[in-house]
Amino acid sequence: MARIVIIDASSLIGLAIVDGLKWLPDIFGTVFLPESVKQEVLPGKAARGEEAITHAIVSGWIKVWTETIESRLDIDLDAGETDCINLGLSHAEEVLLIMDERAGRAVAKENGLHVIGTAAIIGQAKKQSLIPSAREVFKVLHASDFRISAAVINQVLVNVNE
Repeated sequence: MARIVIIDASSLIGLAIVDGLKWLPDIFGTVFLPESVKQEVLPGKAARGEEAITHAIVSGWIKVWTETIESRLDIDLDAGETDCINLGLSHAEEVLLIMDERAGRAVAKENGLHVIGTAAIIGQAKKQSLIPSAREVFKVLHASDFRISAAVINQVLVNVNE
């Protein structure tokens, strides 16, 4: 397992919507977010799940990365995705990125980083018996207009025997 787990805004919001931020310590131990990601969602940015995200940071489920993030790539992504990828590249051998945005995932993978998304975390929560049903969690996400492709959802459901 990766020693440094970094989460981007979209996954943070998706997990907040389904009350899944509390799963992160059980699945990964410590999870970090760059300051730029925190600024995308807190405070008062009208991000869905803002209260849950604040609670996760205060509870220590998620920690803000405090060290300077070296710019290794000049990429045309938002600041949070860029910082997540650059932070990942600074620790490439030991990092896992949690990111849903297609362009950010593509850049991260092109640069050799390991990336998973919200759907994979839901699947892992089911496998670790943190939730009774991945299908029900996906229904909550779908009702909130958070989008994950049907193919990805179906693959997760197959993997967790639902």
